[in-house]
Amino acid sequence: MKAHVLIAGEAQGEVLALSHPISFWGGVDPRTGDIIDARHPERGKNIAGKILALPGMIGSSSAAAVMLELIHAGKAPAALIMPEPDAILLLGVIVAHEMEWPNCPAFALDKNTQKSLQGKTIHIASDGEIKI
Repeated sequence: MKAHVLIAGEAQGEVLALSHPISFWGGVDPRTGDIIDARHPERGKNIAGKILALPGMIGSSSAAAVMLELIHAGKAPAALIMPEPDAILLLGVIVAHEMEWPNCPAFALDKNTQKSLQGKTIHIASDGEIKI
């Protein structure tokens, strides 16, 4: 299985595949990595160190700032997987990289494949190759 590389890097960890789109602004606590949106099905789960599979984003221009805060606090996902690039969320990852903070690689992978990875420990290589 192979994902399209959006932001280079490699990662290993357990996949947390969200069942619904999320807004990082008001949906994720940047200090802890907890999903705090009261209406989100995965409320109470923590994204820190997980390979976070996002079926979509609920728009907010503040997503970049929340991602930057997560990275700075050491509470960011090990990697992001999304069906298509989300420029705003990825901006936070790029800014963190420019500040020489830890990397959070990002990959594109269709929603159905994301779901099939839920709860599995995977390794994503820098070329996007996924091994379970």
